[in-house]
Amino acid sequence: MASVIPAAGTLPWRRRDGRLEVALVHRPKYDDWSWAKGKLDPGEHPCVAAARETLEETGLVVRLGVPLPSAEYPVLDPTGGPATKQVHYWSARVTGGTGALEHEIDEVAWVDVRTAHDRLDYARDREQLLALVRAERADELRSWPLVLVRHAKATPRGRWEGDDRRRPLDAVGRSQALALADVLGAYGVTRVVSSSSTRCVSTLEPYAVRHGLRLRTRDALSEEGFAESDEGAVAQVQRLLERGDAAALCSHGPVLPTLLGILLARVAPSPERGGVVAEHLRVAADESMHKGEALVCHLVGRGEDARVVDVERIDT
Repeated sequence: MASVIPAAGTLPWRRRDGRLEVALVHRPKYDDWSWAKGKLDPGEHPCVAAARETLEETGLVVRLGVPLPSAEYPVLDPTGGPATKQVHYWSARVTGGTGALEHEIDEVAWVDVRTAHDRLDYARDREQLLALVRAERADELRSWPLVLVRHAKATPRGRWEGDDRRRPLDAVGRSQALALADVLGAYGVTRVVSSSSTRCVSTLEPYAVRHGLRLRTRDALSEEGFAESDEGAVAQVQRLLERGDAAALCSHGPVLPTLLGILLARVAPSPERGGVVAEHLRVAADESMHKGEALVCHLVGRGEDARVVDVERIDT
């Protein structure tokens, strides 16, 4: 059987003079125009690789948006044997960077979508472009992420004699928290909110410290606070929907189904994706998110107008 080589990339986009433009990269080694992309590092999640490879190839820092169709095509592996390259793609907005070219790229060209369609050297790359155009026409490119996180693996209750709210992460959980920090960075999270319980705070803390963000803790998101009343936890999600900032919220298994229900009621009525998005949220609520899992909800609008247009489930 042919081996699979996992890779990831992005379609950076912008609007210039009222028209949609995308960034293509030129590789002199192959003399071709394509998307910024590259192979995953060992143990790396595709979303993290997509943002990293874009930075390494273009010098641009991006925030991932809605996912785009993946691509699969035959290549040769390092031994010369048959392999299949599988590339995951996301739409992306530029948030920083110097634009200095690196890693075998000698030119980055911002062009309108018609020019991009004609300049791309591989027919397979046009599928992502067409999906990006459809998302733009559906007003889904200007999305923002709300990431719901179940706390990472903690010391078992039976092995902890103190206050359960102070129960810490174990070694696996600490590793998950570090991996989660990379994931949240790929989506450009700028606001972090957590249950006041230690295991939740410690799950988001590596990311908050890395980016100099204030980690807001809320008793209402803890198991104990939620057991008294679910109103406070619901209010926390409503506030995040009002703000419309790229945000992450960490809570517990018994709390998250209620929060997911709020988002389920806000799934955009898309004939193509609405049913799939709703099913992802239902499954996450019914079967319980895994410890350390992040559920990335892509939303458009804010407040009462906020609608979920896509969902990704990411295990750390």
